[in-house]
Amino acid sequence: MTRSIVVLSAVLAAVGFAPRSSAQESSKMSVAITVPKPSTIDTAEGRRIVIAVPDSVTIDTVKKIAGAKSIRSFLSTAPGIQMQNYRPEDKRGINVFEAPKDESLAYDGFKLQWGAAFTQQYQGLDHRNTAAPVLVTAAGVTTNTNQLIRIGHGPNNATANLYLNGQLARGIRVAMTTYSSARHHNETWVKDGYLLVDASPIDWAPLNNIMKYVTIRAGHFEINYGDAHFRRSDNGNSIRNPLVGNYIMDAFTTEVGGEVYLRANGFLAMGGVTGGESRGMIASPQRRAPSFLTKIGYDKQFNDKFRFRLTGSEYATASSVSNTLFSGDRAGSRYYDVLQNTSSTETAQAWSGAIQPGMSNSIHSYVINPFVQYGGLELFGNFERAKGRAATETANRTWKQNVGEVVYRFLPDQRLYVAARYNTVKGQLTVGTPDVSVKRSQIGGGWFLTPNLLTKIEYVNQKYLDFPTTDIRNGGKFKGFMVEGVVAF
Repeated sequence: MTRSIVVLSAVLAAVGFAPRSSAQESSKMSVAITVPKPSTIDTAEGRRIVIAVPDSVTIDTVKKIAGAKSIRSFLSTAPGIQMQNYRPEDKRGINVFEAPKDESLAYDGFKLQWGAAFTQQYQGLDHRNTAAPVLVTAAGVTTNTNQLIRIGHGPNNATANLYLNGQLARGIRVAMTTYSSARHHNETWVKDGYLLVDASPIDWAPLNNIMKYVTIRAGHFEINYGDAHFRRSDNGNSIRNPLVGNYIMDAFTTEVGGEVYLRANGFLAMGGVTGGESRGMIASPQRRAPSFLTKIGYDKQFNDKFRFRLTGSEYATASSVSNTLFSGDRAGSRYYDVLQNTSSTETAQAWSGAIQPGMSNSIHSYVINPFVQYGGLELFGNFERAKGRAATETANRTWKQNVGEVVYRFLPDQRLYVAARYNTVKGQLTVGTPDVSVKRSQIGGGWFLTPNLLTKIEYVNQKYLDFPTTDIRNGGKFKGFMVEGVVAF
């Protein structure tokens, strides 16, 4: 067994460090050719190649050989970026938070760009609980609603995203994301669509100067609350998540409104107003109020190796028919059927393994996110507190979430990485009851075969503490492995 592991490690190391085949290298027979002098070519990768050629070989041939070597660079397989201020959907989008604001890509007319992402898992989880039986009789049949569904090991259904981006004018583009298939919505479902403005549509000096620092986003979009949503799996695109599952209490939703950003010298300030719900609604206005978002932060790349980012975000709404800050992910959880009873279905119990605190009427939440990057090492934190209530409640409840994550990327182009995350949540299920808590440990890693293709593996262990004996999660736990593959472009 030990010998097999050593051999396998040697093979993987050979693949990572020497991706070129022997057929692409110079033949040993070429040593016998007498040449007057070597020719030196600088490649696009910044490396200098010395190629010995006979007198009869032209310089054009030398250039072709050098060009062939440069084409084999890791990033050469990624599609070209056509949109201004665009965050790529592939590996290049990792650790890019808000869409970049720069003029590195010149505007040369209207452009339309399509993209897509596909993800599938193989699940190897087991679960158990100690909840007391709760018997329910229907149509003459009595069942225990606290009996866990029997689950085995096997593949989950694939999920898919479709992206459409249009460059309308200099610094102005439109973006739309469609869930072609999701766990909760098997049918096609538009996630969001919005306009992003980074340049003045009017060529007037005062406006041009203002727009050097200002970004405006308007439409139906993924709200910019916290930084964790930039590192999560978004249905078919899980390339930015170093592990498989998202947070236990997943702060993610789409709402209709607008956000205004001010960025200068590493400092970031954002303010936004939305309708407070996942879709636009005008009925029951007496029960609805707008949501307000703010984010303040600092993000600085001090040198080639060291980067520091720290942000604080706040979200608040006074009244809502159905606020979904912690239940807005229509894609659902990656952990299928865990801690669910025998009537569980893939779509109806789409958020298995997650905690949705049920603050659907009013909510006030804030989160602090530190991020440190040094070379291939990344440290990310999420310290969150939410207070609110459901429509049937007369008092607020509080939930807290803490997350610590470490990632180390290595090998050329950081193609390989290892990662670990510890996630805890604590709060009240109903007003006046003792706090319950959930703790999750995740450890895993991944391998980028290309910038658009990632395969990863995770071991997860989640425990439920202090839940009532009549709750199916009493004494609950699930653990095991997940294997996931993703393609994004």
